Amino acid sequence: MRTRELGRTGIEVSAYCLGTMMFGRVGNPDHDECIRMTHRALDAGVNFVDTADVYGYSETEEIVGKALKGRRDEVVLATKVNGRMGEGPNRYGSSRRWIIAEVEHSLRRLRTDYIDLYQLHHPDPRTDIEETLSALTDLVRSGKVRVVGSSNLPPSEIVEAQWVAERRALQRLRTEQPTYSILNRGIEREVLPLCRRYGLGVLTWGPLSSGLLTGRYRKGASPVENARMHWMPEHLTDERKLDAVEQLIVVAEEAGMSLAHLAMAFVAAHPDVSSAIIGPRTMEQLEDLLAGAGAVLGDGVLDRIDDIVAPGTDIGPLDVSYDPPAVIRPELRRRPADQRSAA
Repeated sequence: MRTRELGRTGIEVSAYCLGTMMFGRVGNPDHDECIRMTHRALDAGVNFVDTADVYGYSETEEIVGKALKGRRDEVVLATKVNGRMGEGPNRYGSSRRWIIAEVEHSLRRLRTDYIDLYQLHHPDPRTDIEETLSALTDLVRSGKVRVVGSSNLPPSEIVEAQWVAERRALQRLRTEQPTYSILNRGIEREVLPLCRRYGLGVLTWGPLSSGLLTGRYRKGASPVENARMHWMPEHLTDERKLDAVEQLIVVAEEAGMSLAHLAMAFVAAHPDVSSAIIGPRTMEQLEDLLAGAGAVLGDGVLDRIDDIVAPGTDIGPLDVSYDPPAVIRPELRRRPADQRSAA
């Protein structure tokens, strides 16, 4: 497995990162198989493992902790904070109060005394970014965290975080984890150029577009009933995306590879992507993804992909993507009725 620089952190990570969201009750409840999958990935040269406190509501971190017993030092371990972890108004988010408390829980579940990459899972419009960076800085200085990063951050917030860190002499966010696939290429327009400008490492999630780029979801076929269909029905049944999938299947067949291998090779080919997260649920899925790690897309194939999905564009949003408050709350887009007229 080829390794690449994680931005300017000085850390080398494998081109594939083992994502563990499917470990536990949401995906694969068999802890022993999840542990075997982790060991198989490490034996294949994967040295990067990504998880989150909210995956399986802490169960997934516990599985990862068991899987890395005796092999912790050979792994770059990443986890995240921000998701809701219980009842109460302060058991989620990016406040100092929650970050300082939750990192201790993650360290215990992961059976380690340090986290290589600690990431803000989502933006938190309730919390000043200086407050968040101050807490993360203390974690780095204490040795509990090596590097800090973000996930799903809009371009403007990436820039703001960099500026605040510089002005206040705080730890910079050193990585970003956005969604990126053939069907969702929006980050090519601003996020990836920003990451290059600031030297941020990029680990991308959803390279198979949550299953659409496996070929399991086809135009005109009956919907596949599974957990993903429950989470993101609009994404998996979007006619525009399904049309693109049918065209991409032809491209993959003519290139002599599966659609999944084409999709992974596309993401890995981008010069600003440090590592692409794979999220297998079964050993069979993991073996297939590892088997395609050597796939190379020529310029002709990449040009055909560009013709199907234009660079810098998304074919519709993901159901699970981050939406800023102004998109969700009408009162932030509309003046009171008696103030809407221009005269």
